[in-house]
Amino acid sequence: MLRYISSPFKWFFKLEAASGLILLISAIIALIISNSSISSIYFESLNKYIFIGINNFGIKLSTLHWINDALMAIFFFFVTLEIKREFLQGELSNIKQALLPIIAAVGGMLVPALVYVYINIGDIETLNGWAIPSATDIAFSLGVLSLLGRRVPISLKVFLTALAIIDDLGAIVIIALFYSGDLSIKYLSLMLIAFIILLIINKFDVKKFLPYLVVGLFLWDFTHNSGIHATIAGVLLAMTIPHRKKENDFSLLVKVEHAISPYVAFGIMPLFAFANAGVSLEGLSFSSLLDKVPLGIVLGLFLGKQFGVFIFSYISIKLKIAQMPNNANWYNFYGVGVLTGIGFTMSLFVGNLAFAENMQYMDGVKIGVLTGSLLSTLFGYFLILLTPNR
Repeated sequence: MLRYISSPFKWFFKLEAASGLILLISAIIALIISNSSISSIYFESLNKYIFIGINNFGIKLSTLHWINDALMAIFFFFVTLEIKREFLQGELSNIKQALLPIIAAVGGMLVPALVYVYINIGDIETLNGWAIPSATDIAFSLGVLSLLGRRVPISLKVFLTALAIIDDLGAIVIIALFYSGDLSIKYLSLMLIAFIILLIINKFDVKKFLPYLVVGLFLWDFTHNSGIHATIAGVLLAMTIPHRKKENDFSLLVKVEHAISPYVAFGIMPLFAFANAGVSLEGLSFSSLLDKVPLGIVLGLFLGKQFGVFIFSYISIKLKIAQMPNNANWYNFYGVGVLTGIGFTMSLFVGNLAFAENMQYMDGVKIGVLTGSLLSTLFGYFLILLTPNR
């Protein structure tokens, strides 16, 4: 499995591993500030409305919504570029190589969702958060693996990266299908027109990004008003960016991906973490974790993820449907499965969508995501560290 590693994949791994540390620092700062004497400034700043535009032509959103709707659209644009490249040319382009992470990702999304549903069954409001524990944070999980150095074979690092990318794809589909609001036929039609224009630009093999960007801005505005979450505009735009498979050919996709990657990894993602990880810990006790929302998330991330990834992978390998990664053993493979329970960025994002109309659950979401991710980090790290290499 995964016999060769493309240079874009190596570059991607190094980038994501490094940004994990910045994400962690941003989340810690948010927690400190939100529990300090200036917490009111923190929360008021996030709720402050900002108008961007000229005269009556523009958009007015809160600071938090500018981050979660606009900047995260760029994040989803970047993620979709990565997914498209890996399916066209990279580690997911060969079905035999991609089969194990695909199967593992399915288990890693399905089992956590079932765990959450089991905990929250009977409560329609909290049940809406079923997808929160289903995603893996690439930056954090790869950051932890990088700390383990040579104890983790490169094939397992590639496996985790591929699994997390497929997780992101699954999260995108879930957001589009299950977390959309009341749909507007008018703006959906404008979205379709904008997307068709982008396809036409692609068909004419336009190698400048500016035309795509201009139409993409209109596409974002139409999507924002359509009832579909605005970040899906970034997904649709990325799907139309051309990529040439031959390495000696010019690829606009690779050029754009490399150009925006530092801003996404070290700007947008840390800012999102800072804006979304802040939660008041006043009055927090162990019993708080037993509330249905945080308990479902903690168990989904910490138990559901590792069992889903490992059981689905184990069965597929034993049935010879897929192959064990080179130089890996069941101990470190299971440890990597535990690390997939680091949800953070995407879990917090889905939580914001799931409880957009019931914000009283968001503190529970943050506590659950932070706790589940922390348990997965510590258990996965020490499990790999203390198990034999052979």
